[in-house]
Amino acid sequence: MALLDQWKDIAYNENESREKLEKLWNVYFLKEKGVYEKLLKNPDEVVNGTVKELAEKYELSLMEMTGFLDGINDSLVTPNPIEEMEEDTEVRIEIDKPLLYKNMVAAGADWLYNLPEWDAIFDEETRKELYKEQKRSTTIVKETKVYPNDPCPCGSGKKYKKCCGKKA
Repeated sequence: MALLDQWKDIAYNENESREKLEKLWNVYFLKEKGVYEKLLKNPDEVVNGTVKELAEKYELSLMEMTGFLDGINDSLVTPNPIEEMEEDTEVRIEIDKPLLYKNMVAAGADWLYNLPEWDAIFDEETRKELYKEQKRSTTIVKETKVYPNDPCPCGSGKKYKKCCGKKA
């Protein structure tokens, strides 16, 4: 069984008590934060190694490293083959910094996108803009409905029903 499937069986186990899963995630999020702190200190460094080597490097279990790689995969310049990853699979962590920041915002992970390490990467204005850009990308904007007696949106000055809304 691929590592990702094993990780999902543990982390999303519906047969496990809520308390045990909550504890697992709390421990994981704390460790995840530590890895991001290390990675963001030198954000242009490309980290290479097997899943097992990176787990040892960042002091994570194999499953925690799998969860981390799954979480960061969409924020990498080149995604890793996480679906079929095994412990000896070579992986590469090359961060797309703006994308990572926006993905942290999208995940609601304020403990990650508010890390002080971001201060050396983006100024406050850039972080605010990335934050707003991410929030706008998920906001659904409803078009205003044009009623028959409204002025036509084409700017002709006619009522919509006598202009663009006219049935052919």
